[in-house]
Amino acid sequence: MKKIKIYIGIIALTILGFASCRDELNQMPHIETTSVSVYEQAANYKPVLAKLYASFVISGQEKGGGNADIASDNGENCDYLRIYFNLQEVPTEEIAYTWLEGNNMTNIAYMKWEVTDIWVSDMYYRIYYTIALCNEFLRNATDGRIAGFTENEQKDIRNFRLEARFLRALAYFHALDLYGNIPFVDENDPVGAFIPPRYTRAQIFEFVENELNEIAPLLPSPSETEYARATKGAAWTLLAKLYLNAEVYVQKKYYTECIAACKNVFAEGYSLEPEYAKLFNADNHLRTNEIIFPFAVDAQHTSSWGSTTYLVCGAIVTSDSQNAADYGVDEAWGMFRVRPELPLKFGDATTTPDKRALFHTQGQTLNLDVMTDQAQGYCVEKWTNLTDNGQKASNTAADGVNTDFPMFRLADVYLMFAEAIVRGGTGSSLSEARAYINLLRERAYGDTSGNLLFDSDLTLDFILDERARELYWECTRRTDLIRFGRFTGDGCIWQWKGGVKEGTGTDSKYNIYPIPYAELSANPNLTNENY
Repeated sequence: MKKIKIYIGIIALTILGFASCRDELNQMPHIETTSVSVYEQAANYKPVLAKLYASFVISGQEKGGGNADIASDNGENCDYLRIYFNLQEVPTEEIAYTWLEGNNMTNIAYMKWEVTDIWVSDMYYRIYYTIALCNEFLRNATDGRIAGFTENEQKDIRNFRLEARFLRALAYFHALDLYGNIPFVDENDPVGAFIPPRYTRAQIFEFVENELNEIAPLLPSPSETEYARATKGAAWTLLAKLYLNAEVYVQKKYYTECIAACKNVFAEGYSLEPEYAKLFNADNHLRTNEIIFPFAVDAQHTSSWGSTTYLVCGAIVTSDSQNAADYGVDEAWGMFRVRPELPLKFGDATTTPDKRALFHTQGQTLNLDVMTDQAQGYCVEKWTNLTDNGQKASNTAADGVNTDFPMFRLADVYLMFAEAIVRGGTGSSLSEARAYINLLRERAYGDTSGNLLFDSDLTLDFILDERARELYWECTRRTDLIRFGRFTGDGCIWQWKGGVKEGTGTDSKYNIYPIPYAELSANPNLTNENY
């Protein structure tokens, strides 16, 4: 199955208010304007829709982030996925970051950021840029606007509307999770200078929930659409994530609803990919059995040195024991390894039979006396730019990798399903949950030797550790630790948490990232608690 081809040069989308991260008067997420002529032809709607998808993996209109969509103090290649990965992974035990000062990552790595942090700011504006694109598309895809097209063209565009709403819901989910109480804008708000209202987490939760419940039954099944586009399964998975974290977001339990959403995903017919490592190589677009919704990365059409190029090249250190070519890339960037707590979840990562323990240990120490020393901390070999037959998939020095990012996959749904049951949700049983978890364990071990034997083995502590073993470096860890009450504070300590080698407790305010200072100056409706 071919990847969806993301063409980005057909229209120029200009977002009012994103011209400069230093212009405090233009920081609020204003509604965007585009040339009306773009929407005069039905054939232009799909390329515009492609831009909505592409906004998650590229940062500009040209190769490698050139002709940037919005200004960034972190450079051209700071696309949505790269920034999201940093905010979700770098403060946790799953990343030991090398270039702390050079990449302005010290405060993120040590959980000490403030309202002026440029990574926090870049993520905020990336999210609202994508939301603005979706709103602009929806404003121009109403029944009234498309009435002059043929019946088939109108049908297609109505389906495109569902996809745009899903992508907007995904972006709002990220904003809800990262920033808490946030500004809200949709396609019904006026174009041009506009001060958005502040929505509480409960209001954003309700909006995302209603959107997903409405569009999920109307979206296509995977077999009915192109790879990497929104499906029923994607919408139900996002809804399950929303419900699983509801106690954090709205202080209410939605575990029974989470179980129901997971069952809707199961009904779509997904199955586990037999080989775990193949989910993260350059042919992972073939894993439509397990990957429910990916961010498509293509070295020809979405060339980037951010997104998954960042994950593959960044994980390879410059050493005699590690060769970049073995991972299908031309350069070892050496940006990150892992802190010891992650490999220790596998026992001895060098001898464990768990095939998910994809670590390069030769020449590397387990512990980190110095965070920035590339020889300290195991390297992660999970992500590669190799095809199934072991060939290099692209010239990464010129075009980046060809590896997609599986934003949602079935293994995560199994884990969410089990956790919701353990937390008291109804509609299934511990035995059924254990059976799904054992499917993951059997893939990991190659036999039943790692299986849970009793329902009582399925504890919350086990689930949190199993999520780390299964989903490390997939942008879930920060959210998981917060849901379990173990991200901030001193209840769970890892090396260099809080900026000291032994780790230390941190302020609970870091469970939420602050809205950028410039945004607060521009929009009087917004506030930051505790910052």
